[in-house]
Amino acid sequence: MNATLPREASAREAAAAIVEEFGLFGDWSERYQYLIDLGRKLPDLAAAEKIAMYKVSGCQSSVWLVPGGDAARMTFRAISDSAIVSGLIALLLRVYADRPAAEILATDADFIDAIGLSRHLSPTRTNGLAAMLQTIRAHARAALAR
Repeated sequence: MNATLPREASAREAAAAIVEEFGLFGDWSERYQYLIDLGRKLPDLAAAEKIAMYKVSGCQSSVWLVPGGDAARMTFRAISDSAIVSGLIALLLRVYADRPAAEILATDADFIDAIGLSRHLSPTRTNGLAAMLQTIRAHARAALAR
């Protein structure tokens, strides 16, 4: 997800794969457990990276997102102090990390609604997810502007 090539060839294919995977679970307790498992697989950030510069504002949990790369290939590494939020980060990284900035901006996050996530998250987690997505898009816009 972060230092490796994406599993799917495009952001849209990654989003479609997420929708398909979530469709395999019978109920939301299984989906939450899957999110937690995804979050546990994220590599932690170094303490030196858990600083205000990388902290995503608008999240109730602490979330740090470290951008890298350039407009041709944006990289993101991120982690949260919340297990479920780390799982949400893992979904966003799967779709948007290691992609060109233009592709990031052209790919809507409609997979979030398609898997029912927006209906099953608390309002604070929904706001945090939106803040993380806005941060990723802001980095992509900045990379294109350079």
